[in-house]
Amino acid sequence: MMLKVDTITKQYGNFQLNCSLEVPVGQITGFVGPNGAGKSTTLKAILGLISTDSGSIQIHGKNIEELSASDKQDLGVVLADSGFSGYFTVEDIYRIMSQMYPKFQKAEFRNRCEQSKLPMKKPIKEFSTGMRAKLHLLLAMSHDARLLILDEPTVGLDVITREEMLDLLRDYMEPGNRSILISSHISSDLEHLCDDLYMISDGKIILHEDTDVLLSDYGTLKVTENQYHMLEKRYILKKKKDAYGYSCLTNKIQYYKENAPELVAEKGTIDDVITLMIRGERV
Repeated sequence: MMLKVDTITKQYGNFQLNCSLEVPVGQITGFVGPNGAGKSTTLKAILGLISTDSGSIQIHGKNIEELSASDKQDLGVVLADSGFSGYFTVEDIYRIMSQMYPKFQKAEFRNRCEQSKLPMKKPIKEFSTGMRAKLHLLLAMSHDARLLILDEPTVGLDVITREEMLDLLRDYMEPGNRSILISSHISSDLEHLCDDLYMISDGKIILHEDTDVLLSDYGTLKVTENQYHMLEKRYILKKKKDAYGYSCLTNKIQYYKENAPELVAEKGTIDDVITLMIRGERV
């Protein structure tokens, strides 16, 4: 297992994080949920940037408190509130990274900057949002890290730039011995990138599922009041009252298509699942 987060807790006023998750070797794991749900707090705990009240975190089988400087070189990180001074140029950062990371891939980093059209001698503060996002990701991947921790790396980017960055992540995974934990509220990014997804709300994991299963087996039933009362509910996860009756989230959409063809049954998107899991009521 590349990363194991075992029942970590953290109290901030009225907010309490209580989270467990795992990232296997060779997989991309998505971490989704609304703003304030606990995604960034969890990632900062994994990186040792904040302390936890209880629980444990292991990377490469070691507790994070035991990671050596060499072990930490195997982590590549993109956090929303971190980065180099805006007065630095990419050339400046290139020299700093060369000193900080023995495995810094100098030639490959330069080539990727050229391919991404990042000017080497222009201050970062003059970069567009997309250029800065690309630079942060290229830096995270520049020293042969085995685990990437990415917090909203595509936020604020246009569709083309987001797709370019997702292609970089797919290429990064090709050796087969690397892993990525990526948080995002742009579900379409994760649908086409991640092997599995964890969903967090109010500091707690409310769903963990393989992405393929989410897209194939989950769905929404649109039913009237009368249809809802007659509905077989053992495969209904959540319900939400609507003007026409109810929207019901199920993880057995094919069952209802076969056994209740009169119902409106739609394959779910990750957005649908998130909305109903968070805003819906238990049956």
